[in-house]
Amino acid sequence: MNIKSVAMEQYRAYSQFSSLTEFNRHMEQWMAEHKKDFSKGELLGLKRLIRFAAKIPGVCHAKIGTILKAIHEDFNENGISRSTFKRMLGKAKKLGMMTIYETERKNGSQSSNLYVFSPFPTNELPKEEKLNHPNETSNPSETTKIKDLNKRKEEPKNELVQLDHSFTSDYVAKPFVQLVKYYFNNAKTIEEYWRMTRIAAYNYNSKNETEFVLTTAIDSFKQLVRNIKTKKIQKPIAYYYGIITQKLHDHLYQERYEMSGEFEVYCEAQPYNDYYENLAGFYIDKGIIA
Repeated sequence: MNIKSVAMEQYRAYSQFSSLTEFNRHMEQWMAEHKKDFSKGELLGLKRLIRFAAKIPGVCHAKIGTILKAIHEDFNENGISRSTFKRMLGKAKKLGMMTIYETERKNGSQSSNLYVFSPFPTNELPKEEKLNHPNETSNPSETTKIKDLNKRKEEPKNELVQLDHSFTSDYVAKPFVQLVKYYFNNAKTIEEYWRMTRIAAYNYNSKNETEFVLTTAIDSFKQLVRNIKTKKIQKPIAYYYGIITQKLHDHLYQERYEMSGEFEVYCEAQPYNDYYENLAGFYIDKGIIA
């Protein structure tokens, strides 16, 4: 998606971090998990890009040439090549570490890319939303169920260990249960899919959009089923989380993109206010803050 090139401060709406401290903490988590996936030169490029994304936490609109020049200066002209930097970008994007947007000037010519870093995915909900699950138990029939999605799983012999969908907790949306039960007729498994749904919704600010989250969850599970039928998937729940995360990510940034355009118009109508005055007024008009 191409977006209009604007003053850097107006890209603040794309930031997914409330502060520089939060941004740095998530970058440390990304590095701890995926540092091994980058070469030494690629790491130099990634770390310098992160530093360029400090002014607006997680957002950078610098030219590649500017970043490479800074690296050369840091290391006494022993920097990295443009191709190394682009390889790093490809890896980071594939890992989900960032989203890259092409931007264009008002005359339609291409401008520098916009790099938007993503929070490190977490498996925990906020404290008030944590679920009181029973202790995790293994599900030895998982593989069997994946092999034939058109056949419903036989009733478990020992219901004290494996409970069918009718035992699913009330916090799981009933339409979601009715879909998933045809492929994974196990209460624990259904609850785990819904837990991943809530984590994704929380991470992408959609937890209060109940109907939208439910619709997205159903669409994501259907996509999982189609993919399971055509390819070998080792961890279906993780694969499902990746699908719904992408859908919620796209939804969030579409909203932010539309809002950034509206904010730009608002600023043009208030030329004598500074950025923060306009931002506060815009949020009040939108009902985001009272």
